[in-house]
Amino acid sequence: MSDAMHPAIVSAQPSQRAESNPDAPLFEGDYLDRFNKILTRYPNKRAALLPVLNLAQEVRGWLSPETLMRVGEQLELTPAYVRSVATFYTMFAVRPVGKYLIQVCAGIGCDLCGAEAVVERLLELTDTRLGETSEDGRYTVMEVECLGACGFATAVQVNDKVYENVKAEDVEGLLKELG
Repeated sequence: MSDAMHPAIVSAQPSQRAESNPDAPLFEGDYLDRFNKILTRYPNKRAALLPVLNLAQEVRGWLSPETLMRVGEQLELTPAYVRSVATFYTMFAVRPVGKYLIQVCAGIGCDLCGAEAVVERLLELTDTRLGETSEDGRYTVMEVECLGACGFATAVQVNDKVYENVKAEDVEGLLKELG
C-alpha cells in the first residue's frame, strides 16, 4: 500500500491488477487495517459490502467462492447475499480473469461511437469470446454498461487504466502497448 494514501480510501485504489493470487491473506496486516478503516465510514457492516468486496478483489485478483464466504463472515452476511451483490456489479470478477481485463463501455454514447466494432476487433485479435479468458491467460474481454467517460466515447478500461476515444483501428496498437 502506498504511504501517500489514507488506508480508508479503498475505492480510489486499483482493484483490477495484472497479478492474481486467490490464496493471498485477505484480512491480515495492512489489509486488516484497511478493512477496519472501511468499517468506520459506514453505519453498519452490511453498508460496507461494496468497498470490502473491492478490497478483497484487490488482494486476490478475483472473488472466488471462498473469498465471498470470508467477506460474508467478516461482515456477518450470508454467502448468498454477498454473491448476489458481487454478481450484480460488472466491476467484480467472480471467476479468474486474464492478466489484462479489458472492459469496453456498451453504454449508449459509446455504442453510438463504435463500441461494437471495438469489441469485435478485440475478440478477433485476442482470439477470445466475450467474457472468456484467452488460452494464454493474457486477455479477458467484457462489455460493461458504463465507464463514466461518456464525453470521450468509446471508453475502454484495461485493468485500472481507462483509454478514451478508442476506435476499432486503435485496438491493435492498444494491445501492443500492453505487451
